[in-house]
Amino acid sequence: MIPKQFPRLLAVRDLVKIYGLTAKSQLSQNFILDKNITDKIVKYAKISQNDTLVVEVGPGPGLLTRSILETGISNIVQLAEASEHTLKIIKGDMLKIDHEKIMKAAHIDEDRIQVSNLHLIGNLPFNIASSFLVQWIKMLSDRSGIFKFSNITMTLMFQKEVGDRIIADTTSPQRGRMSVLVQSFCEVKKIYEVPSSVFVPRPKVDASVIQLTALPNPFLKVKILNLAPVNLLEEIVGYFYLFRRKTLNSIFNKLQKNLSENKKEIILKIIEQLNVDMSLRPENLTAEQFCYLTKLFYDNSLSIPKN
Repeated sequence: MIPKQFPRLLAVRDLVKIYGLTAKSQLSQNFILDKNITDKIVKYAKISQNDTLVVEVGPGPGLLTRSILETGISNIVQLAEASEHTLKIIKGDMLKIDHEKIMKAAHIDEDRIQVSNLHLIGNLPFNIASSFLVQWIKMLSDRSGIFKFSNITMTLMFQKEVGDRIIADTTSPQRGRMSVLVQSFCEVKKIYEVPSSVFVPRPKVDASVIQLTALPNPFLKVKILNLAPVNLLEEIVGYFYLFRRKTLNSIFNKLQKNLSENKKEIILKIIEQLNVDMSLRPENLTAEQFCYLTKLFYDNSLSIPKN
């Protein structure tokens, strides 16, 4: 249970000055020092005591952490002590860390994971936010690491342009590879826009807080029935979006040129089974249709040519 009251510490702005904390713009780090903003992010994220495990990535000076814990204190170490270690601090690179370390710190075993809720939240550095998301989607696809939880929500901050691509539907010119990859496994929505003026140092762009809720029945089922892996989906989507202004008919024709006669016949069969208007462009295909196309490739032992 998340504690409601903690002893007060210095304000975050004062702690930043005392400890000489600085966000490194070359690493695309930006702190939020306005608790009204972090409170709103947590409010719109709908973090609650029903979340068995809340994992915050990149806490910075701890203001978002403070909002998560619903307290007036700020320093991360002091937060952990004051919360009677409801807050666990793990130092490391989230792209490389062993997720079992997170589970162990939270005292969560395999049995508990199957009936529990995970909420992953973070103000991610803009220049690596997409790398984080791609890795997490791949882990979600095969339910590995902390993504073994029964119910999974991610509330993450991105550069506004990236956030717009993540949520873009088939009517949007912003739709691209990231849109398809994420929407194949998650329901996505923008829950809050954050102006650049609230960050320190101030970036050149605004930000968006995007919430991703894992689909209970994703369009691409990796382990169930041994269907196509997410890497093949990524290859297919990447190939089609290389020619995003071309029609599907043109892209399939180009694809056939690099295949043997036998495989050309298979492509024709796949086109028939896909059953979509071949005058459409890649951006007009839904995530579900791309996943079905991936399954057809997988079932017929086809891959995207490397040259």
